[in-house]
Amino acid sequence: MFVDTRTVDEGYIVEATVCIVGAGVAGITLALEMNRLGIDTCLLESGGYKADDETRDLYRGENAGLPYSFADGSRSRFLGGSSNCWGGWCRPLDPWDFDKREWVPHSGWPFGLDELAPYYARTHAWLKLGPNNFDPDFWERAIGRPDVRRIPLVTGKVRDTVAQFSPPARFGKLYRSALERSACVRVFLHANAVDIETDRTASHVTGIAVATLSGRRIAVRAKQYVLAAGGIENARILLASNRVQPAGLGNGNDVVGRFFMDHPRIMSASVRFSDAWARNKLYDIKFHYQNAAVAALGTPISSQFALTPDVLQREQLLNSRVWFFSLFYGEGSAGAEALIRCKQALLKKDQPGWRLRDDVATMAAHPIDTIGFGLTRLFQPRALITDVKLQAIVEAAPNRDSRVTLSESRDRLGMPRVKVAWRLDSLVQRTFDRTFALLAEELRATGVAQVRLDEPLEGRAWPSSLEGTWHHMGTTRMHDSPREGVVDRDCKVHGVDNLHIAGSSLFPSVGANFPTITITALALRLAERLASSLGRVDAFPASNDAYANAGGNNAKVDSLPFAAATLSRIAKE
Repeated sequence: MFVDTRTVDEGYIVEATVCIVGAGVAGITLALEMNRLGIDTCLLESGGYKADDETRDLYRGENAGLPYSFADGSRSRFLGGSSNCWGGWCRPLDPWDFDKREWVPHSGWPFGLDELAPYYARTHAWLKLGPNNFDPDFWERAIGRPDVRRIPLVTGKVRDTVAQFSPPARFGKLYRSALERSACVRVFLHANAVDIETDRTASHVTGIAVATLSGRRIAVRAKQYVLAAGGIENARILLASNRVQPAGLGNGNDVVGRFFMDHPRIMSASVRFSDAWARNKLYDIKFHYQNAAVAALGTPISSQFALTPDVLQREQLLNSRVWFFSLFYGEGSAGAEALIRCKQALLKKDQPGWRLRDDVATMAAHPIDTIGFGLTRLFQPRALITDVKLQAIVEAAPNRDSRVTLSESRDRLGMPRVKVAWRLDSLVQRTFDRTFALLAEELRATGVAQVRLDEPLEGRAWPSSLEGTWHHMGTTRMHDSPREGVVDRDCKVHGVDNLHIAGSSLFPSVGANFPTITITALALRLAERLASSLGRVDAFPASNDAYANAGGNNAKVDSLPFAAATLSRIAKE
C-alpha cells in the first residue's frame, strides 16, 4: 500500500520489521522480496509518483572536482529512482573485475563472480531481459542478419562483448501495482530520511527521522534498516547522521564518501571502414541502441570491444568498453538535440523541464538539420554520415580523494547539501590511450577499417569533452576490513549491528560494465541475508521470481543452473 506522508499525523511513529530508505531499483527489489517472505516492511521514498522540482532540488549541491553534473537529469528523486532516467544497458561485471590487481590500489571485492552468479541469473526476470547468455556468437546466430555480424578479431588483444537492453524497466511504473497490492509493504511517499538515530555507542540504529517538504515530521522504528538511496545520497545521509559520531555514522575510519567513482566517457579518433563493413550495425551505438534490427528472442542487444584480460594484466590497464559512434548530418544542432529528447520521452526517461511543444518549435525552426538527422538515423545513407568516431567508457580507479562530502549550504529540510569532487588519475588516461590504439591496430589488421588516432590524453589536462555516465559508485564500499570499507561482505555497516546498505555505493571497484544489473543482483543477495538474520530461512526461488510477470514480462530466463551457466558464458567471451 501507498501512504502520502504529508497526510500522516505529526509525530507519528511507523513500526516495521525492516525499513528501507529509497524506492529505486535496489529498494523496490528488496521491498518486494520482503513482501514475498511475509516480512513487514516500510519503504521510504522522497518523492511521489512523478518528478517535481521542489523534491528534485534536494539532490543539488556543489561541484569541487572535474566538471561534473550529478543532479538534474542524472538522478531521479521519485518512485523508481534512477531507473526513471536509465538507458537500459545490462551486462554483468567481468570475472576479473572482482580481483585485487596490484597495479590498481584498493581494487578487488571480498568475493568473486561465482558468489553473484545465481543472483545475476535472477535479475533477468526483474529487468525484463532475455536469456541468461552473453556469448556474442550465440547472439549473432540468433539475429541472423547480414548487416549484424561480428568483426573477426585476430591479434588476441581485443575481444567483443555483448550487453542486453532492458526496455528499460522503470521500476516505479513496472512494480507500482505489485507494491499497491502487497500485504507486507507500506510505501511512504514524500518521506525524506533526515537522520539515522542510534544508541549512545552508535552501534545500533534505533530509528529514522523522516521529514516532508510540507513540514510534517514522523519517525520509523524497525529491527533492520537498509539505505538504498543511491551512490551519492547513501553517503550524504551517513555523514549527516553525526549526533553521536561527529564524523558521521559508520565513518570511524574516514571512508564514508571516499572512493566516489563514475565511468568516464570520451569520443576520439576517426574511423574509415572498408566497403564490406561500412553498414554493419552491431558495434555502432547509433544503430544498435534499443534497435529491433539488432535483436533476437524479443531482446535488443549491443556489442562493444574490450581488451583481453591478458593485455590488461601485461600492460597494467583498467577495464574498458568501446563502440563506434556515427556522426550524422545535423549532429549536435538544436534540431537534432530536440529530436533526441523526443525519442527519450517515448522511452519515458525523466528529463527535467522537458516540454514537447518547446522541442516541436525548435525542430520547426531548424527543419533541414532536424530532417537530415532524422532521415540519417532511419535510413543510414552513407552520404549523410559525416564521420565515425570511437567512443569509450573506462573503469575508474578507486581514489580516496575522489569523494562526496557535506557542503556548508543546506536544503529546505535543513540537511547539508553535498559537495562532489570527481577525480580521475593518469591510469585512466593511459587506459583510454592504449585501448584506442590497440583497437585501431586490430581494425587495420583485419581489414575492417583505417583509424586516425587523436593526440594521446596522458600527461595533459582532461579535454572539455570528458563526461561521466551518471553511474555513482563506491562511496560506501564493501571490504572485509573496516579500515578499507564502510560495509562488510554482507553489506552490513561495520560496527553497526542492524544497518545495511544497497546499491552501487557498495562497489569497491567498478569494471567497465553498466551497474544496474549488479545493483539488482546485490539487492537479491541482501534480501536473503536480511531474511536469515530475521530467522526466515525459507527456501528462496531457484529460478524466476514471484514478480517476473509484473508489467507484462517478456523475459526468457534460462533454466540452466545459475552459477555454472553464468560463469561459463561470461568467461568464454
